[in-house]
Amino acid sequence: MTQGQYVAAAYGVVFVFVLVYVAIIAAKLVRLQRETAALLELARGREAAARRDPASAAEAPTES
Repeated sequence: MTQGQYVAAAYGVVFVFVLVYVAIIAAKLVRLQRETAALLELARGREAAARRDPASAAEAPTES
């Protein structure tokens, strides 16, 4: 192999690693967005319940 081919191969390897890294970050971002939406829905549900019956909302157990 010539030096140019080695350089091209090195760039190719780096490109693949960067592509895999971006894919992993994108997957984590999607999961984080889903979890954030679920937490927002839970918070809105508790807020609505507190408006309907403030006494029972104060006694409601917290979920973890």
